[in-house]
Order: sequence, then C-alpha cells, then structure tokens
Amino acid sequence: MTPILEARDLSRTYRLGGADVAAVRGVSLAVAPGEFVAVMGPSGSGKSTLLHLLGGLDRPTSGEVVLDGAVVSRLGDDAATKLRRAKTGFVFQFFNLVPILSVRENVALPFIVAGRDPGRREESAAIRDVLAAVDLAARERHRPDELSAGEQQRVALARALVHRPALLLADEPTGNLDYATGTEILDMLWRLCADRGQTVVLVTHDAKAAAYADRVLVLRDGAVLDEITLGRRADHAAGPLIVRLAALGL
Repeated sequence: MTPILEARDLSRTYRLGGADVAAVRGVSLAVAPGEFVAVMGPSGSGKSTLLHLLGGLDRPTSGEVVLDGAVVSRLGDDAATKLRRAKTGFVFQFFNLVPILSVRENVALPFIVAGRDPGRREESAAIRDVLAAVDLAARERHRPDELSAGEQQRVALARALVHRPALLLADEPTGNLDYATGTEILDMLWRLCADRGQTVVLVTHDAKAAAYADRVLVLRDGAVLDEITLGRRADHAAGPLIVRLAALGL
C-alpha cells in the first residue's frame, strides 16, 4: 500500500545563541492510509518539531516530507499552505477556539478560511456529520465558555476533521485534560481510525496514550530510537508498551 505520509532522512537544525541545535536528526518513516501511529519520547526529544515538519508547519533543514504523493518540502509557500489546508487537520494541547463563536461556527472555520460557504448543502452536511461523530450535535449553539474542557477539545477535533483531511496530526491532545476526559478523547481518536479509516499521527509523552496506536515510534535526541508494533486492538492496555520502554531506559 502506498504511504499517505513519508519522511525521508528528515533533519531540522536551529541556530540558538551562536550554536546549531539539531532538533530532528535523520528521521525516516512511512504511515499507511488508515494507520494510527504514535510518536513518543521525553521532553526535548524532538517529537513536536517532527510533527510540525510532517504537517508542513515548518520546513526541514534537509530531507523530504511527502504527503499524499506531493513533496511538501519542494513546494512554494502558497502551494504548501494550500496542500496543508486540504490534506491535514491539527489538534493541539490548547484548544484554540474562538470564544465569541458558537461550536458550529468554530467547526466551520476551515471552510471559511478556504473560501467555502459553510451554509451550502455539502459543507453543512459535513459539519453535522462531524459534530455527531464527536457527540456534540446537541451543543452546536453553545460558546466555548459554556463547555467543559473535554467538550472544547472535541470541538477542536471536529474542526480538524470537518474538511475530511487525509491526515490528522495530534500534538499532546490530552495534555490539558484529566485522566477520564483524556481517555474519552483517545477513545474517540481510535474509533475515528478504526471505524472511519482516518489516518492519525499522535505525539505524546504518555505511554497510556501511545498504547492506542497501531505502532509507536520512540524518539531520543531527535532521532528514532525504536519502533514498536502493537497492532490494531480494542484493548489499549499500556503494560506491554511500558515494559518495552523500560527496557529502553525510558
């Protein structure tokens, strides 16, 4: 199967205080359509930088990112932005909702940015569908300050999915949530992948979150330390992954 996402010998170096700092060093990976992949590692391991490179939010110092057959790192800024908007959805630790807009209006923002009328039949149907998928159909007229933290993250998830992206990128999406609410978000991500074929790349420092993935890439000092295959399973027990991570000294 042709990968939906590839990184080819990807590196990113920053200039800090007169010195070069390598945040990502020679990372190669491939993600199949419909796969759930977690990228984990300790703080400072380069996992968020890698996610930004994969999603086209940053450009590599060397190497290539290939998204759905297009070499993102060779595109001009305008073309890369259009590809990112069409093919990717992002969910972050902070919800980044517009406080004066309703749930429905927040979810509709990707259509507005793309110059599409969210009131048209196709767009309106997509909004209804994604709100139902995250169990928020009854809350569409509420503002963010009328929602719980978990509900706000579900709005952010719906916004990332409304344009049906080929790839969903999630950067510590449970970092601002308690355990029970975070588990609800992870269950939702897993169901989207298992039931709808949504490709997911999740960045996390938490083994319990990474255990939802089919496969886990472990980063240390900007490089891939190990790749752990867990397989698609309804039981998301983290025990086997924790044992493997302990053997790696993590």
